[in-house]
Amino acid sequence: MSAVHYKFFSKLNNDIVTFDGLHISLRDLKCRIMGREKLKAANCDLQISNAQTDEEYTDDNALIPKNSSVIVRRIPVGGVKATSKTSVRSRTEPVSGISKAVCKFTVSLFYVWKRRSIFLQV
Repeated sequence: MSAVHYKFFSKLNNDIVTFDGLHISLRDLKCRIMGREKLKAANCDLQISNAQTDEEYTDDNALIPKNSSVIVRRIPVGGVKATSKTSVRSRTEPVSGISKAVCKFTVSLFYVWKRRSIFLQV
């Protein structure tokens, strides 16, 4: 029996997938990991990379040798999409009413502090 050690990026412990032969295809490794972890192919896909070299395996027919260690990340089925939305806020108006309240509170604290220092000097 041959084995590939895998670890999810967000977890601390390692797990093992066993198979017969000298290597396993990426497609078979993904199916076995999803089966062991009870993941559904409709919800997510797996991104698998070599733990020592950080080489990402992208071809489903790629062969992963026995006794390898891989890092697994769950990704959305459609892949990771870059967001291009940017929001522009007007700098002339405050974002919320809190900033005015904070400003008034700061001024009142300064006034109290200033009055105390006058009394202490006299």
